[in-house]
Amino acid sequence: MKQGKLALAALLLTLAGCSPSEQAVAPVQQAAGNSFKLSGDVKHIMQWVLDPAADSVWDSAGSIITAAGTRELAPTTDEGWLAVEHNAAVVAASGNLLLMPGRAVDDQGWQNIAQGLVDAGLLAQAAAKNQDSDALFDAGGQIYRVCKSCHSVYVQGDEAEESP
Repeated sequence: MKQGKLALAALLLTLAGCSPSEQAVAPVQQAAGNSFKLSGDVKHIMQWVLDPAADSVWDSAGSIITAAGTRELAPTTDEGWLAVEHNAAVVAASGNLLLMPGRAVDDQGWQNIAQGLVDAGLLAQAAAKNQDSDALFDAGGQIYRVCKSCHSVYVQGDEAEESP
């Protein structure tokens, strides 16, 4: 009986030692209350984050047909597919960056397009993970359509002519 009580006491002490202290919980709660600090505007996100990542996805999907023959653009190595998967994840994350408070031009239209970018990026990420060149091509097309729908509403002047 004494061994049982001793084991129970040891278990309770161990559990008490594993419980988070008030100090450990406080920073998490405090961080949740902080507002986001935006770094860069939408144009910077496009130029520095989204464009290079989307270009990587697009450059890795489909084929080029010339007089010399057909060249498939899909990666041929695991490392190549992993690079596309990472860039597709950046496309999805870019949509989340556009959803951050302070970036929306309007509410619902902007949110729908940004969420569409997240969804298209996730499709491309899954296609790359599965090394599925047809699905990657389709996801790349979806990324393109989301970009076009955004640019048709929110991009003006010379920049609209340069966009996808």
